[in-house]
Amino acid sequence: MSVQELHIEAGEHKRLVIMHVGEQTARWQIKQEADSVLTVHLFCLDMQSDAEVLLDIEQVGEHAETYIYGLGVLTGKQHVRVRTHVLHSVPNGRSSQLLKFAVKDEARAEFIGELIVAPNAQHTDARQTNRNVLLSPTATMHTQPQLEIYADDVKCSHGATTGQIDESALFYMQQRGIALDEARQLLLTAFFHDVVSTLAEQEVEERIQNKIADALA
Repeated sequence: MSVQELHIEAGEHKRLVIMHVGEQTARWQIKQEADSVLTVHLFCLDMQSDAEVLLDIEQVGEHAETYIYGLGVLTGKQHVRVRTHVLHSVPNGRSSQLLKFAVKDEARAEFIGELIVAPNAQHTDARQTNRNVLLSPTATMHTQPQLEIYADDVKCSHGATTGQIDESALFYMQQRGIALDEARQLLLTAFFHDVVSTLAEQEVEERIQNKIADALA
């Protein structure tokens, strides 16, 4: 296992882009000081083998902000496990998580989202969302959103959905002359758009879109 430790200083804004293509378990341990902003982009694409990604983030200073955006496209017999652990230790923190997966063939994906609000972390605003699409009957998705709140003056939410691609939308697009494969590709591109669009550089965004297209071809 490789372990990366980061300390986000007070008032610092940091962006972390994780392109996980290796075979090892990778873990990031991150602490945020007051008024810091951390944005994490996680992409599980071009997987060479099974993989596990662990994100442990703790807000130790007030008014810290944490944003996690992630997506994965799994094919063949790939197996990926992603776990996020966000701990609000102090008041007035904010966090938002949005992770999406598309799984096809006999691939398996797991998402475990742990969101914890400590007893003294009043006025926390924390949200977690996981959306998934299964592209074949043998694909598997396991999702475990976990919300632990020990403070009473907070705004917290979490949600997870897993389903299939919208057949009515595919039919509608085919009626207008769009080939089935192209229609499916367009719908999946739209599905991932709100994650990919959070990237700051257009060049990186285009590279991610191309990798998604290659994986789903």
